[in-house]
Amino acid sequence: MDLTQSVIVILDDGLSCGILLSAVAAVTLTDQRCVGFVEHSMDQTPGPLDPATRIVAMLPAMNDDGPLQKELPLTPPKKRAKKAAPGAEQTPPRLTRRRLLFWAGRIAAGVAAFYMALILLFSVLPPPINLYQLGEAWRLGGIEKDWVPIDDMAPAMPRSAVAAEDANFCLHWGFDMKAIREAVSEGSNRGASTISQQTVKNVFLWHGRSWLRKAMEAAMTPVVELFWSKSRILEVYLNVAEFGTGVFGVQAAAQHYFGVDARDLTATQAARLAAVLPDPQNRDAANPSNFVRRRAKSIIGGAETIAADGRAACFEE
Repeated sequence: MDLTQSVIVILDDGLSCGILLSAVAAVTLTDQRCVGFVEHSMDQTPGPLDPATRIVAMLPAMNDDGPLQKELPLTPPKKRAKKAAPGAEQTPPRLTRRRLLFWAGRIAAGVAAFYMALILLFSVLPPPINLYQLGEAWRLGGIEKDWVPIDDMAPAMPRSAVAAEDANFCLHWGFDMKAIREAVSEGSNRGASTISQQTVKNVFLWHGRSWLRKAMEAAMTPVVELFWSKSRILEVYLNVAEFGTGVFGVQAAAQHYFGVDARDLTATQAARLAAVLPDPQNRDAANPSNFVRRRAKSIIGGAETIAADGRAACFEE
Protein backbone atom coordinates (compact mmCIF):
# COMPACT_ATOMS: atom_id res chain seq x y z
CA MET A 1 0.00 0.00 0.00
CA ASP A 2 1.27 3.47 -0.93
CA LEU A 3 2.17 5.98 1.70
CA THR A 4 -0.77 8.21 0.90
CA GLN A 5 -4.32 7.51 -0.29
CA SER A 6 -7.34 9.80 -0.51
CA VAL A 7 -10.86 8.64 0.00
CA ILE A 8 -14.17 10.41 -0.64
CA VAL A 9 -17.05 9.82 1.72
CA ILE A 10 -20.50 11.00 0.57
CA LEU A 11 -22.88 11.98 3.35
CA ASP A 12 -26.67 11.48 3.13
CA ASP A 13 -27.33 15.13 2.32
CA GLY A 14 -24.93 15.07 -0.64
CA LEU A 15 -21.86 16.61 1.10
CA SER A 16 -18.53 15.18 -0.13
CA CYS A 17 -15.95 14.58 2.59
CA GLY A 18 -12.36 14.23 1.48
CA ILE A 19 -10.28 12.14 3.88
CA LEU A 20 -6.53 11.98 3.41
CA LEU A 21 -4.92 8.90 4.91
CA SER A 22 -1.16 8.79 5.27
CA ALA A 23 1.36 6.20 6.41
CA VAL A 24 1.50 7.78 9.84
CA ALA A 25 -2.27 7.49 10.19
CA ALA A 26 -2.88 11.23 10.09
CA VAL A 27 -6.43 12.25 9.17
CA THR A 28 -7.31 15.41 7.25
CA LEU A 29 -10.95 16.47 6.76
CA THR A 30 -12.15 19.09 4.29
CA ASP A 31 -15.26 20.30 6.10
CA GLN A 32 -16.34 20.79 9.68
CA ARG A 33 -19.44 18.68 9.04
CA CYS A 34 -17.20 15.87 7.90
CA VAL A 35 -15.46 16.03 11.28
CA GLY A 36 -18.77 15.38 12.95
CA PHE A 37 -19.46 12.51 10.60
CA VAL A 38 -16.09 10.91 11.32
CA GLU A 39 -16.43 11.39 15.07
CA HIS A 40 -19.88 9.80 15.00
CA SER A 41 -18.59 6.91 12.90
CA MET A 42 -15.68 6.38 15.22
CA ASP A 43 -18.06 6.17 18.17
CA GLN A 44 -19.95 3.42 16.34
CA THR A 45 -16.74 1.39 15.66
CA PRO A 46 -16.06 -1.03 18.57
CA GLY A 47 -12.69 -1.77 20.03
CA PRO A 48 -9.74 0.16 21.36
CA LEU A 49 -8.42 1.31 18.01
CA ASP A 50 -6.61 4.53 17.40
CA PRO A 51 -8.58 7.12 15.34
CA ALA A 52 -6.80 6.54 12.05
CA THR A 53 -7.17 2.78 12.28
CA ARG A 54 -10.87 3.09 13.15
CA ILE A 55 -11.48 5.32 10.14
CA VAL A 56 -9.71 2.83 7.90
CA ALA A 57 -11.92 0.11 9.37
CA MET A 58 -14.98 1.94 8.06
CA LEU A 59 -13.63 1.94 4.50
CA PRO A 60 -13.77 -0.99 2.07
CA ALA A 61 -10.86 -3.35 2.38
CA MET A 62 -8.01 -2.66 -0.01
CA ASN A 63 -5.43 -5.20 -1.22
CA ASP A 64 -1.81 -4.19 -1.40
CA ASP A 65 -1.79 -5.10 -5.08
CA GLY A 66 -5.09 -3.38 -5.89
CA PRO A 67 -5.46 -0.01 -7.57
CA LEU A 68 -5.62 3.09 -5.49
CA GLN A 69 -9.04 4.59 -4.67
CA LYS A 70 -9.64 7.41 -7.12
CA GLU A 71 -10.71 10.78 -5.78
CA LEU A 72 -14.19 11.82 -6.87
CA PRO A 73 -14.88 15.44 -7.86
CA LEU A 74 -16.19 17.58 -5.06
CA THR A 75 -19.37 18.87 -6.76
CA PRO A 76 -22.00 20.90 -4.90
CA PRO A 77 -25.35 19.19 -4.39
CA LYS A 78 -28.15 19.99 -6.80
CA LYS A 79 -30.84 22.26 -5.45
CA ARG A 80 -34.33 20.89 -5.63
CA ALA A 81 -37.00 23.13 -7.13
CA LYS A 82 -39.40 24.35 -4.52
CA LYS A 83 -42.98 23.31 -5.09
CA ALA A 84 -45.71 25.89 -4.71
CA ALA A 85 -47.84 25.53 -1.66
CA PRO A 86 -51.23 23.86 -2.32
CA GLY A 87 -53.17 27.03 -1.56
CA ALA A 88 -50.73 29.43 -3.16
CA GLU A 89 -52.28 31.91 -5.62
CA GLN A 90 -51.04 31.52 -9.18
CA THR A 91 -50.04 34.73 -10.99
CA PRO A 92 -51.79 34.95 -14.40
CA PRO A 93 -49.51 35.26 -17.44
CA ARG A 94 -49.00 38.78 -18.69
CA LEU A 95 -50.84 39.78 -21.84
CA THR A 96 -48.19 40.27 -24.43
CA ARG A 97 -48.58 42.36 -27.54
CA ARG A 98 -48.62 39.25 -29.69
CA ARG A 99 -51.42 37.71 -27.61
CA LEU A 100 -53.44 40.93 -27.81
CA LEU A 101 -53.03 41.04 -31.57
CA PHE A 102 -54.02 37.38 -31.78
CA TRP A 103 -57.29 37.92 -29.90
CA ALA A 104 -58.02 41.16 -31.72
CA GLY A 105 -57.62 39.29 -35.00
CA ARG A 106 -59.95 36.52 -33.86
CA ILE A 107 -62.61 39.03 -32.78
CA ALA A 108 -62.33 40.91 -36.08
CA ALA A 109 -62.61 37.65 -38.01
CA GLY A 110 -65.69 36.69 -36.01
CA VAL A 111 -67.37 40.04 -36.69
CA ALA A 112 -66.52 39.79 -40.39
CA ALA A 113 -67.95 36.26 -40.58
CA PHE A 114 -71.14 37.41 -38.83
CA TYR A 115 -71.73 40.27 -41.27
CA MET A 116 -70.82 38.08 -44.22
CA ALA A 117 -73.52 35.63 -43.19
CA LEU A 118 -76.05 38.46 -42.94
CA ILE A 119 -75.11 39.82 -46.36
CA LEU A 120 -75.63 36.41 -47.96
CA LEU A 121 -78.87 35.84 -46.06
CA PHE A 122 -80.39 39.21 -46.95
CA SER A 123 -79.49 38.79 -50.60
CA VAL A 124 -82.58 36.57 -50.83
CA LEU A 125 -84.62 37.28 -47.68
CA PRO A 126 -86.11 40.59 -46.50
CA PRO A 127 -84.27 42.10 -43.53
CA PRO A 128 -86.75 41.81 -40.64
CA ILE A 129 -85.71 44.99 -38.79
CA ASN A 130 -82.64 47.13 -38.13
CA LEU A 131 -81.11 48.97 -35.20
CA TYR A 132 -82.59 52.35 -36.11
CA GLN A 133 -86.08 50.90 -36.51
CA LEU A 134 -85.76 49.18 -33.15
CA GLY A 135 -84.84 52.48 -31.54
CA GLU A 136 -87.74 54.32 -33.18
CA ALA A 137 -90.18 51.56 -32.26
CA TRP A 138 -89.07 51.89 -28.64
CA ARG A 139 -89.26 55.69 -28.72
CA LEU A 140 -92.61 55.97 -30.54
CA GLY A 141 -94.26 52.84 -29.26
CA GLY A 142 -94.43 51.33 -32.77
CA ILE A 143 -93.56 51.95 -36.43
CA GLU A 144 -95.19 51.51 -39.84
CA LYS A 145 -93.40 49.16 -42.24
CA ASP A 146 -94.44 46.77 -44.95
CA TRP A 147 -92.19 44.93 -47.40
CA VAL A 148 -92.99 45.05 -51.11
CA PRO A 149 -90.94 43.61 -54.01
CA ILE A 150 -89.53 46.07 -56.51
CA ASP A 151 -91.72 44.54 -59.22
CA ASP A 152 -94.77 45.66 -57.22
CA MET A 153 -93.64 49.29 -57.15
CA ALA A 154 -94.65 51.87 -59.73
CA PRO A 155 -91.69 52.26 -62.17
CA ALA A 156 -91.55 55.96 -61.31
CA MET A 157 -90.62 55.19 -57.68
CA PRO A 158 -87.21 53.51 -58.22
CA ARG A 159 -86.34 56.06 -60.91
CA SER A 160 -87.28 58.98 -58.66
CA ALA A 161 -85.21 57.59 -55.78
CA VAL A 162 -82.16 57.13 -58.00
CA ALA A 163 -82.59 60.58 -59.59
CA ALA A 164 -82.85 62.19 -56.16
CA GLU A 165 -80.17 60.29 -54.24
CA ASP A 166 -77.68 58.72 -56.64
CA ALA A 167 -78.03 59.51 -60.35
CA ASN A 168 -74.96 57.39 -61.21
CA PHE A 169 -76.21 54.37 -59.27
CA CYS A 170 -75.87 52.05 -62.27
CA LEU A 171 -72.39 53.32 -63.14
CA HIS A 172 -70.40 52.85 -59.92
CA TRP A 173 -69.38 49.91 -57.73
CA GLY A 174 -70.66 51.38 -54.47
CA PHE A 175 -68.83 54.71 -54.29
CA ASP A 176 -69.38 57.73 -56.53
CA MET A 177 -65.84 59.05 -56.64
CA LYS A 178 -66.82 62.09 -58.70
CA ALA A 179 -69.42 63.15 -56.12
CA ILE A 180 -66.91 62.57 -53.31
CA ARG A 181 -64.28 64.75 -55.00
CA GLU A 182 -66.82 67.50 -55.60
CA ALA A 183 -67.95 67.42 -51.97
CA VAL A 184 -64.34 67.61 -50.76
CA SER A 185 -63.39 70.43 -53.12
CA GLU A 186 -66.45 72.46 -52.14
CA GLY A 187 -65.75 71.90 -48.48
CA SER A 188 -69.44 71.51 -47.82
CA ASN A 189 -71.17 69.27 -45.31
CA ARG A 190 -73.43 67.73 -47.93
CA GLY A 191 -73.08 64.00 -48.09
CA ALA A 192 -71.82 62.01 -51.05
CA SER A 193 -73.18 58.67 -49.89
CA THR A 194 -74.54 56.43 -52.61
CA ILE A 195 -77.69 54.35 -52.38
CA SER A 196 -75.44 51.33 -51.80
CA GLN A 197 -73.75 52.99 -48.82
CA GLN A 198 -77.08 54.12 -47.37
CA THR A 199 -78.44 50.58 -47.73
CA VAL A 200 -75.47 49.14 -45.82
CA LYS A 201 -75.90 51.74 -43.08
CA ASN A 202 -79.66 51.24 -42.80
CA VAL A 203 -79.62 47.43 -42.83
CA PHE A 204 -76.44 46.44 -40.99
CA LEU A 205 -75.17 49.41 -38.97
CA TRP A 206 -76.45 52.36 -36.99
CA HIS A 207 -77.15 56.04 -37.62
CA GLY A 208 -74.90 58.79 -36.39
CA ARG A 209 -71.51 60.13 -37.37
CA SER A 210 -68.54 58.07 -36.23
CA TRP A 211 -65.30 56.91 -37.78
CA LEU A 212 -66.03 53.31 -36.82
CA ARG A 213 -69.36 53.28 -38.64
CA LYS A 214 -67.84 54.97 -41.68
CA ALA A 215 -65.00 52.44 -41.76
CA MET A 216 -67.37 49.48 -41.50
CA GLU A 217 -69.65 51.01 -44.13
CA ALA A 218 -66.71 51.48 -46.49
CA ALA A 219 -65.60 47.87 -45.96
CA MET A 220 -69.05 46.32 -46.40
CA THR A 221 -70.32 48.34 -49.37
CA PRO A 222 -68.12 46.62 -52.01
CA VAL A 223 -69.08 43.22 -50.55
CA VAL A 224 -72.79 44.04 -50.89
CA GLU A 225 -72.19 45.25 -54.45
CA LEU A 226 -70.43 41.96 -55.18
CA PHE A 227 -73.15 39.63 -53.87
CA TRP A 228 -76.30 41.68 -54.49
CA SER A 229 -77.63 42.84 -57.81
CA LYS A 230 -78.32 46.53 -58.36
CA SER A 231 -82.03 45.76 -58.43
CA ARG A 232 -81.75 43.99 -55.07
CA ILE A 233 -79.85 46.89 -53.50
CA LEU A 234 -82.49 49.38 -54.65
CA GLU A 235 -85.32 47.08 -53.56
CA VAL A 236 -83.92 46.76 -50.04
CA TYR A 237 -83.18 50.48 -49.86
CA LEU A 238 -86.76 51.47 -50.75
CA ASN A 239 -88.12 49.05 -48.14
CA VAL A 240 -85.97 50.18 -45.21
CA ALA A 241 -85.63 53.93 -45.91
CA GLU A 242 -87.43 56.32 -43.58
CA PHE A 243 -90.09 58.46 -45.32
CA GLY A 244 -91.51 60.08 -42.18
CA THR A 245 -91.47 59.79 -38.42
CA GLY A 246 -91.95 56.08 -37.77
CA VAL A 247 -92.76 55.36 -41.44
CA PHE A 248 -90.37 52.93 -43.15
CA GLY A 249 -90.52 51.60 -46.70
CA VAL A 250 -92.26 52.86 -49.80
CA GLN A 251 -95.39 50.73 -49.28
CA ALA A 252 -95.98 52.11 -45.78
CA ALA A 253 -95.21 55.63 -47.06
CA ALA A 254 -97.66 55.36 -49.98
CA GLN A 255 -100.36 54.21 -47.60
CA HIS A 256 -99.50 56.81 -44.97
CA TYR A 257 -99.32 59.86 -47.24
CA PHE A 258 -101.58 59.06 -50.19
CA GLY A 259 -103.71 56.09 -49.17
CA VAL A 260 -102.57 53.96 -52.14
CA ASP A 261 -100.27 50.99 -52.67
CA ALA A 262 -96.74 51.45 -53.97
CA ARG A 263 -97.74 50.04 -57.37
CA ASP A 264 -100.31 52.85 -57.83
CA LEU A 265 -98.08 55.83 -57.12
CA THR A 266 -98.07 58.58 -59.74
CA ALA A 267 -94.88 60.24 -60.98
CA THR A 268 -95.59 63.31 -58.82
CA GLN A 269 -96.29 61.25 -55.71
CA ALA A 270 -93.15 59.18 -56.25
CA ALA A 271 -91.10 62.35 -56.73
CA ARG A 272 -92.47 63.85 -53.51
CA LEU A 273 -91.61 60.70 -51.56
CA ALA A 274 -88.08 60.84 -52.98
CA ALA A 275 -87.86 64.54 -52.06
CA VAL A 276 -88.38 63.86 -48.35
CA LEU A 277 -85.69 61.17 -48.11
CA PRO A 278 -82.80 63.40 -46.94
CA ASP A 279 -84.85 64.82 -44.05
CA PRO A 280 -87.94 62.66 -43.52
CA GLN A 281 -88.83 63.91 -40.04
CA ASN A 282 -89.01 67.55 -41.14
CA ARG A 283 -90.57 67.15 -44.59
CA ASP A 284 -94.06 66.08 -45.53
CA ALA A 285 -94.93 64.46 -48.86
CA ALA A 286 -98.69 64.96 -48.40
CA ASN A 287 -98.42 68.65 -47.46
CA PRO A 288 -95.22 69.70 -49.24
CA SER A 289 -93.48 72.98 -48.58
CA ASN A 290 -92.40 75.15 -51.48
CA PHE A 291 -88.95 73.60 -51.26
CA VAL A 292 -90.36 70.06 -51.47
CA ARG A 293 -92.51 71.07 -54.47
CA ARG A 294 -89.53 72.51 -56.32
CA ARG A 295 -87.41 69.53 -55.39
CA ALA A 296 -90.11 67.10 -56.59
CA LYS A 297 -90.36 68.90 -59.93
CA SER A 298 -86.59 68.61 -60.39
CA ILE A 299 -86.73 64.89 -59.49
CA ILE A 300 -89.41 64.22 -62.12
CA GLY A 301 -87.11 65.67 -64.78
CA GLY A 302 -84.15 63.67 -63.47
CA ALA A 303 -86.15 60.42 -63.50
CA GLU A 304 -87.07 61.00 -67.14
CA THR A 305 -83.42 61.72 -67.96
CA ILE A 306 -81.97 58.53 -66.44
CA ALA A 307 -84.70 56.48 -68.14
CA ALA A 308 -83.75 57.99 -71.49
CA ASP A 309 -79.94 57.77 -71.24
CA GLY A 310 -79.84 54.21 -69.89
CA ARG A 311 -78.82 54.98 -66.30
CA ALA A 312 -81.92 53.12 -65.10
CA ALA A 313 -81.16 49.97 -67.05
CA CYS A 314 -79.46 48.12 -64.17
CA PHE A 315 -82.67 47.93 -62.10
CA GLU A 316 -85.25 47.80 -64.89
CA GLU A 317 -83.93 44.67 -66.61
